[in-house]
Amino acid sequence: MSIFLLILIVALIVYVAKGIIIVQQQQEVIIERMGRYEKTLEPGLNFIFPVLEAPRTILTKVSSRGIDGQSYAYLKPVFRIDKREQMYDFPRQNVITEDNVSITINALIYFQIVDSKSAVYEIANLPEAIEKLTQTNLRNLVGQMDLQKTLTSRNTINTELRTILDEATNKWGVKVNRVEIQDIFPPADIQASMDKLMKADREKTATITEAEGLKEAAIRKAEGEKEAAIRSAEGEKQAEILRAEGIAQARIIEADAEKEAIKRIIDALADKGQPDKYLIAMKYLESLADIAKGQNNKVVYMPYEATGILSSVDGIKQMFDKVDK
Repeated sequence: MSIFLLILIVALIVYVAKGIIIVQQQQEVIIERMGRYEKTLEPGLNFIFPVLEAPRTILTKVSSRGIDGQSYAYLKPVFRIDKREQMYDFPRQNVITEDNVSITINALIYFQIVDSKSAVYEIANLPEAIEKLTQTNLRNLVGQMDLQKTLTSRNTINTELRTILDEATNKWGVKVNRVEIQDIFPPADIQASMDKLMKADREKTATITEAEGLKEAAIRKAEGEKEAAIRSAEGEKQAEILRAEGIAQARIIEADAEKEAIKRIIDALADKGQPDKYLIAMKYLESLADIAKGQNNKVVYMPYEATGILSSVDGIKQMFDKVDK
């Protein structure tokens, strides 16, 4: 009797222990009763009825490193559904572009299970389904682009692929957050041709830049010389204007002085004689002096009217003699 009771107690303890399920944060457990969906266990301490109720398993992809140092991925059945964001690294695959170039490409996908019930019952193998869906849609997108556009349109591919996957996996209770293209490897001969083309483009750009620099320098130099010539011409013009203004001003002052001198002579001789004859005689004598100072004048000829001028000079002398007396 005691042994039976002991066995009963042990069985009861095992039953109760199997009925206790502790669910961690960001995890859920699907419970089935007699093969039918019963409830979803939330994080915390939960109780079920063993034998009648059991958790439903789901496949998840697990990565591990082998003895050779390489990483391997395999599918593992688990009954705790992880609702955190997960990342799948898909193996490289060959894709043909629109211009018939075979390239190797691989991608990363970041997704999150938002509905555990749909993730369990709406798809049989969720990791495999997401992987195949990503690969097929990636082939379709790249097949619509040529090689050059594929290499320069990673953001476009990421955005379009994320939109397609998010719509397709919505009924599976999965939210695709991001898709990232890791590597794109064109064939070796195509890569070599691209390297040569890139080198040629760089040399062309360098030559064009150097030519544009020389052109700009020549233009700047010509503009500088032009500006210097204009300023020099303006300076000379201003100097000539100032010189001419100076000469004109000097002549005005000299004329004013001569005018004042003549006025004083006229005033002084107004009552003593004929001032006009005096002035004519003085101008005539100044002209004779200028003729005599010429370098090419070897012989000085007395003009025909000289006798009249001399008589005028004699008259001037007599006039001053009277003034003195």
